[in-house]
Amino acid sequence: MIHPMFLCHGAPDLVLKDNEFTRLLKTIGTQYKPKAIILFTAHWETEVTAISSIEGTYDMIYDFYGFPAELYRKQYPAKGSPELAKRIKQLLEAKKIPSNLDEKRGLDHGTWSLLSMMYPNAEIPVVQISINPFRPMEEQFCIGEALSSLPEEDILIIGSGSTVHNLATLKGDAREPESWAVEFDDWLIDKVEHASLEELYNYQTLAPHVRLAVPREEHIVPLFIAMGSGQTETKKLLHRSYAYGTLTYLGFEF
Repeated sequence: MIHPMFLCHGAPDLVLKDNEFTRLLKTIGTQYKPKAIILFTAHWETEVTAISSIEGTYDMIYDFYGFPAELYRKQYPAKGSPELAKRIKQLLEAKKIPSNLDEKRGLDHGTWSLLSMMYPNAEIPVVQISINPFRPMEEQFCIGEALSSLPEEDILIIGSGSTVHNLATLKGDAREPESWAVEFDDWLIDKVEHASLEELYNYQTLAPHVRLAVPREEHIVPLFIAMGSGQTETKKLLHRSYAYGTLTYLGFEF
């Protein structure tokens, strides 16, 4: 069994860095060799859950601007798995969660930035899944829960997003994280580790500095999905650090 994970994908130039978080991602890739990877990405939003059903190699999506030219030449030739995509659809339908198969969309940086560091040879089939940030967090959890049998088959489920994600507050010269960002993550980590689901579902009214930390919910949604897909009571914090003062690099294993 390979436990589901939530991993912050951070800024696109993370793939050019060498720090504790990128080294963790590379270590995960050497420790775990999944048969396939399912990744819920904050950078693909649809009203109805969309599941990539790519027969061959994914196209690349460079959904960012203003970064070094080498990032726009980055290639990650992952292949899809229509068979697994159909199975995911069946598992969701069994829980009355509507979904569609998508045969066209490429990999966005929420997917390829993480996977290119974890599995640089792109030898593992990938199924990318969209999110809908307007669903209640209880429903996000249930989407993950519908797939909770798959980790037992050594299929790695990843939620790719962020906790504190407010681009308007980034500071390029910051050496230390802002106190409000730390306080928000302190609250969130405590609730995740203690599986305080009701409080997590209502984090928008309970968590400190939430309007600053989460101005829009698309990047935190993958946390709830990944958490729902885990079957164990143990929630393990793998890593925590910050970039640009407020951008969280956080990793959980469920």
